[in-house]
Amino acid sequence: MSMGTMETVRHVLSGAVPQFLSSDLFSSNSDLVLYSRCHIKSVERRGPRYLPSLKCSSMSGCRIGSYRCKRLGGGLYRDTAIDRLKLLSCKCQQAESVGGVDTGEGNSEWFVDSANKFNLNGSINSQNNLEFEHVAQLKRENEVSMSNDKAGTGTSTFAAASVDSVEEEAWDLLRASMVYYCGSPVGTIAANDPTCSNVLNYDQVFIRDFIPSGIAFLLKGEYEIVRNFILHTLQLQSWEKTMDCHSPGQGLMPASFKVRTVPLDGDDSATEEVLDPDFGEAATGRVAPVDSGLWWIILLRAYGKCSGDLSVQERVDVQNGIKMILRLCLADGFDMFPTLLVTDGSCMIDRRMGIHGHPLEIQSLFYSALLCAREMLTLENGSADLLRALNNRLVALSFHIREYYWIDMRKLNEIYRYKTEEYSYDAVNKFNIYPDQISPWLVEWMPNKGGYLIGNLQPAHMDFRFFSLGNLWAVVSGLATTAQSHAILDLIEAKWADLVAEMPFKICYPAVEGQEWQIITGRDPKNTPWSYHNSGSWPTLLWQVTVACMKMNRPEIAAKAVSVAEKRLSRDKWPEYYDTKKARFIGKQSRLFQTWSIAGYLVAKLLLVDPSAAKILTTEEDSEIVNAFSCMITSNPRRKRGPKSSKKTYIV
Repeated sequence: MSMGTMETVRHVLSGAVPQFLSSDLFSSNSDLVLYSRCHIKSVERRGPRYLPSLKCSSMSGCRIGSYRCKRLGGGLYRDTAIDRLKLLSCKCQQAESVGGVDTGEGNSEWFVDSANKFNLNGSINSQNNLEFEHVAQLKRENEVSMSNDKAGTGTSTFAAASVDSVEEEAWDLLRASMVYYCGSPVGTIAANDPTCSNVLNYDQVFIRDFIPSGIAFLLKGEYEIVRNFILHTLQLQSWEKTMDCHSPGQGLMPASFKVRTVPLDGDDSATEEVLDPDFGEAATGRVAPVDSGLWWIILLRAYGKCSGDLSVQERVDVQNGIKMILRLCLADGFDMFPTLLVTDGSCMIDRRMGIHGHPLEIQSLFYSALLCAREMLTLENGSADLLRALNNRLVALSFHIREYYWIDMRKLNEIYRYKTEEYSYDAVNKFNIYPDQISPWLVEWMPNKGGYLIGNLQPAHMDFRFFSLGNLWAVVSGLATTAQSHAILDLIEAKWADLVAEMPFKICYPAVEGQEWQIITGRDPKNTPWSYHNSGSWPTLLWQVTVACMKMNRPEIAAKAVSVAEKRLSRDKWPEYYDTKKARFIGKQSRLFQTWSIAGYLVAKLLLVDPSAAKILTTEEDSEIVNAFSCMITSNPRRKRGPKSSKKTYIV
């Protein structure tokens, strides 16, 4: 260990923890301040489609080490279509040198050393991360030892001290993963694994990965990073995006973005920061992220409910962003179903896993986003038709999922006795499901008490796999009825050994194996049976389990899952996922110090302390939808057949 590291350890164990490692990253620091002038500019384009260029300057106070800066000026939030690497560019003229700075505590050497080890985006380099990990471990051991000295050697005291140190380490790691743009926090990187030399895109800010981080910061009362994330990703929504000369529909949110430092045009001696998004054109399989926009709407509502700041969701550009996402999702197509039709790999399961069609995860997020958007949309001339379409879709979607995706022992027996090839308007087997599709594992696995929503439904095909995120978010959003929600949690309790075992939570169950695995995944070496998306165990799902349990007033399930996770997460260095049926191994390609594993644990802990805080994410069963069900069930389907009434006249 170097002398610098030993000095840092001495400071940590003595309580003189550097501020970037402390739990209060957002406290003011006047020890070492740099000033930079940031000019945020847009590019002037010809034609009425593009707005005139606008410049906005702000003064930022920057601290070396974590690059913590407090924005004093305003940002640029205009809804324009701008070429890549031009929308939000920030020219930062940094001070060439800093001299004569006295911290007053004899820590000037530490700041210089930290400045060499940290980059300006807040991510730690490999050497520093290894030392940080060692320091955190020594700190935990020291705290546990001190606690035992004061309170004896009782196991309860030791366990409490261990849990507290795990939480503290998690907060330190989460804050160390923060990414800064023009001096302001805008997100957290996906992973900060010092053992992996091939970074790939794990150094980017993913929309879906940031959600648990954002919720953790909201519950902690730290709103700035979430607000910045919402507004900056909104700007990326309007970028022109193409792949092989084709452009997707307006409203698509990026899968991720990265803060890059590039030379200024015409001036090689100066640089600027730019946000560089990926809409799927660089992703594995080149799949557009359908869930990004849905998560964005859910986080926007959570921000308003938690912070009380409704001015963000009421902004004209934010309202336009919501409408663009809704129009993209509610657009008419060939499909006869109210569910969203998507390709394989368009959500958390972002590799080929046989979920193309109408996967439950997308439908649960879709329903949740529709409810959140309806709550936030302002009433104006352009919103009436959109709200009407939104309400109609909510009714149809909830009926479709509750009626046709639900399965329990009674429903399974009903499917087992289905008649096929029915041609009539009142057919029982509407989707022509063949009873032979019922797998032997399901017959043995389905408990007498409990049920769940199947993974997918298409003509002549039901995917009977249990997909955790889709079922949990159906509970959170109210897509599942109250009775169905309790039944889902009953099934989780009954099948704890399969879904949780030694680490929560299975992303799906069971794994596809043998010839089925070869056909469905194309022999994907990453999605081998009981690994990664093929029934691997993902600690980040812990927060969704907890939100669902809090909504249904069953916190004991969440507390049990958290206690299982606490035994290993810190010791295993916060892996991305675990392998094997019982989650005994760290995933063979799992990244360590995965940010959403860290954030998911923190959100779960915060909600166990304050269960009422889950209301920023939950929505209740809509009474209007419930009333509409009775009409839909009792109505004759043939009555609605025939041409639509129209006041239009046509000249023949």
